[in-house]
Amino acid sequence: MMINLLMIFPVIAGIIALIVRRKNFSCFLLNIYALLHFIVSSCLVFGLPLEIGGNYFALDNTNKIFLMILSFVFLMVTIYNNGYSKNLDFSNKKMNHYFIMIMAFVFAMTGAILATDLGIAWILVEGTTLTSAYLIYFNKTKNSMEAAWKYVFICSIGIALAFIGIIFLNISSDLNTLNFKELLENASSGQFNTFWLRLGFVFILFGFGTKMGLAPAHFWLPDAHSESPSPISALLSATLLNSAYLVILRVFNILNAAGDSYYGRIMLIVMGFLSLFVTAVFLYHIKNYKRMLAYSSIENMGILAIGTALSGIAHYAVMLHLIGHSLFKASFFLTSGNILELYETKRIKSINGIITADKKTGWLWLLSLLGICAFPTSILFISEFLIIKTMIFKGHYLMCILFVLLLTVILYGMARVVLKMTFGKLNGEKLEIIEKNKIKIKASMYVPQVIMLTLAFILGVYIPAFLNDIIKAALTGF
Repeated sequence: MMINLLMIFPVIAGIIALIVRRKNFSCFLLNIYALLHFIVSSCLVFGLPLEIGGNYFALDNTNKIFLMILSFVFLMVTIYNNGYSKNLDFSNKKMNHYFIMIMAFVFAMTGAILATDLGIAWILVEGTTLTSAYLIYFNKTKNSMEAAWKYVFICSIGIALAFIGIIFLNISSDLNTLNFKELLENASSGQFNTFWLRLGFVFILFGFGTKMGLAPAHFWLPDAHSESPSPISALLSATLLNSAYLVILRVFNILNAAGDSYYGRIMLIVMGFLSLFVTAVFLYHIKNYKRMLAYSSIENMGILAIGTALSGIAHYAVMLHLIGHSLFKASFFLTSGNILELYETKRIKSINGIITADKKTGWLWLLSLLGICAFPTSILFISEFLIIKTMIFKGHYLMCILFVLLLTVILYGMARVVLKMTFGKLNGEKLEIIEKNKIKIKASMYVPQVIMLTLAFILGVYIPAFLNDIIKAALTGF
């Protein structure tokens, strides 16, 4: 019943919003959905029995943490959006569509996370493409149109590859089902043909890896994230990528249960390190600070892939990294929205002295950097430390050296940009623009970042017992 509420409310709310056609009413419905989503998800995750749901959508140990991250980030983004949307000078009709499509986007991500069947997950991941494409194109500039088309084109190719992978996975056994639980239960009994199972995983990894933003299928991500409105960028990076990763994780678990995980681990490691390498190279040619944050997302998806390929404590680290990246990256993208409002540009070389222009935005920008670059007490410091520890204990010394080297290069690349933007002297012309625009930054455009940063830094020091239990339970998905 509670899962049905998460899935039915945005459909009904969207229909009502289309009938009423008032942006303030649509914004109100979005806030209701965000609050409802968080309350229901919290009840499902913390207050009710292990498995809840029906044949198509259910909550289990593996997707609990993904649902909670989506719900919390969605609530924070909605709070930010209340102030941000007031600065958008668009027609009532267009703003009405904006709020409706956000609800549709979150609906699709929620369904993908809760899906019990690989086929349903595939449909809903494609649904996230269709619903978010409008939001990427929302500003209707030449660059946003190009980004939206590239997003739809590349992700459609990816989802087609994933469909082929699903066919191969189905061919690999006599089972007439795509239910994750049934596939997993039968994987250890030797019913799967190794050749078709491996081939299926190749296509599924590349297909859903496209949506996750893993190199070499990452090309849509920098454009889409940099051209979207900042609240949408936060949702794309902090929640959408997680939804695609969950599907890959479930299929990898089937491969692992079938006793053929070595093949999958090699592929994850290759794509993971390739993602780190691409980020390290392109960060040094970045002119757009939102694009820089997009490449950081590619890096962190690569870290998740590498951690998944390892075993032991690295899997615990992956769950920590999932939480940390979602919180820090959402904060980073939302703060970039403040910077865009103040300076009216995304060009790095045109921005300096943020901390002088707006002290709160400057500190949020700096703290987001410290968090995403894994400085203590960031939760990402713990996750990356545990991954490095696993590499050393298992004797993967060359892999460890390469991992640390690439992370160091990326850290330097991001730090030099953020520090240059944060500090420095403002000229008179910029001061006039900033003073005029300061009124646009409402209190709701600071509060979500403060909450997420505080939580993410606290988790680097202390992980509550209830969260630790949820993370440990999620490890059954590996």
